[in-house]
Amino acid sequence: MQLTHLSLTQFRNFSRLDIDVPGGAVLLVGGNAQGKTSLLEAVYYLATFTSFHASHDRQLISFWAKNEPLVVSRIVADFEYSAGKPDRETRQRLEVRLISERDDFGNSRLRKEILLNGVGRKVGEAIGVFNAVLFLPHMLRIVEGAPEERRRYLNLSLSQVTPGYASDLAEYNRLLSQRNALLKQLNERGGDADQLTFWDEQLAATGARIIYTRIQAIHELEKLAGPVLQDLTRGKEVLRLNYVPAFDPLPLSPLQYALPLDAPVNRSGQSVDQIRRGFQEELSRIRHTEIQRGSSTIGPHRDDLRFFSNGIDLGIYGSRGQCRTAVLALKLAEIVWMTQKTGQTPVLLLDEVLAELDPARREDLLDRLLGSEQALVTTTDLDLFTEDYVSAAQIWRITTGQVQVQPTVDA
Repeated sequence: MQLTHLSLTQFRNFSRLDIDVPGGAVLLVGGNAQGKTSLLEAVYYLATFTSFHASHDRQLISFWAKNEPLVVSRIVADFEYSAGKPDRETRQRLEVRLISERDDFGNSRLRKEILLNGVGRKVGEAIGVFNAVLFLPHMLRIVEGAPEERRRYLNLSLSQVTPGYASDLAEYNRLLSQRNALLKQLNERGGDADQLTFWDEQLAATGARIIYTRIQAIHELEKLAGPVLQDLTRGKEVLRLNYVPAFDPLPLSPLQYALPLDAPVNRSGQSVDQIRRGFQEELSRIRHTEIQRGSSTIGPHRDDLRFFSNGIDLGIYGSRGQCRTAVLALKLAEIVWMTQKTGQTPVLLLDEVLAELDPARREDLLDRLLGSEQALVTTTDLDLFTEDYVSAAQIWRITTGQVQVQPTVDA
C-alpha cells in the first residue's frame, strides 16, 4: 500500500496542502509547532478515524477558521494497493470531512462524513481500507502508562485489520453502559437481580469475541516483536508480551500463585464459545459483588498488557531507552503483522523516532527503516540520521503549515 497524494484543507496548522507523496522514506524537517506531527495525524486519521492527540474531532479544525459559521475541514488521500487485492480496485481515494456549522443562536454542531471513491461510508465500513502504523514519543505510555493506554493501542491496531472488531467494541461499550446502569439501580433501589441475565448473555457473547481477538493478536505480535527487539539491542534483550485479561479464560488452579512473574501463558487454544461460556458463568458467580459495587468489574474494558524484557516488567523497572526501544520493536512488528493480515504493507509514521536512543540503536533502527515501502519520519535535526538514510529520502521542510519539497539535502 502506498499513499500517493495528500490534500488537507483547514486541518490543524494547514489551511491548504496539496502534495504528491513518494514511496520510500520522506523526512519531514522543521522546528517545533510547525505542522510536522499534524501531517502525520492527518494520515493516521484516515486509518482509524480518530485522533491520537485531540479529545474531540472539533479540535482538528484549523484554529483560524473555527469561528466561521460554516467550516469544512478535509483530509483527502489517494493511495494504491499492491498486488494481492483482487477484490478491490488498485487505486483508491479516501476522504474525511469534518463539518462545523453554527445556528442562529451561536450553537455549533459537528458532523463527520467519510467517502470512499466518492461514495459515503460509515466508520465501520471504511476502517481498514487504509492502514498505517504510528510511533509518537508519548506512545511510551503504552509501556509506562495506565492500562487504558494499552487497551487503546490494541483497539486501534485491531480495528484496522480485523473485520467486525470495531463494531464489536462499540456494541460491547453500549451493552456495558446499559448493564452498569442496571447494576447501579439494583444497588440503590433493589429489585430482581435476574434482570441481569439478559445483559450477561449479551455482554459475554460480544466480550468473548473481543477477548479471543486480543489473545490471538498478542500471541502473533509477540512472536514478531521478540526477534526485532533482539536485533535492535544486538542480542542483549528479548521482549515478551503478557496479556492480563480481567476475565481470564485460563483461571489459576488452586496450586498456582497469582504473582506478577514473567511466566508465559498460552491462551490461544481457547475458542470463542469456551470464552463466552466461562465469561457468562463468572458474571453469574460474582453478580452479588457487582451489585454491591454498582458496576461491572470484569471484561475486556479492564484488560491489561504488560511488557517484559529479560524477565523485567518494563512498565515498572524499564529505563526510558528500554521502553522506547520496546515500543519501536512493537511498531516494526506491527508492520509485518498487518501485512500478513491484509496483504498490504501499511504506511509507517514516525515522529521524532531517534530521540533518546543511543548511537548504536539509532544505526540499527535506520538500517531497518531503509527497507520500508513508505515511511514518513519527522525530525528537528537531520544530523541524527545517517548519510545513507538522508540520501535515500525525499526531504520536506515544513514551516507554519507550508511544505517545501527539497529533493536533496542542502550542501
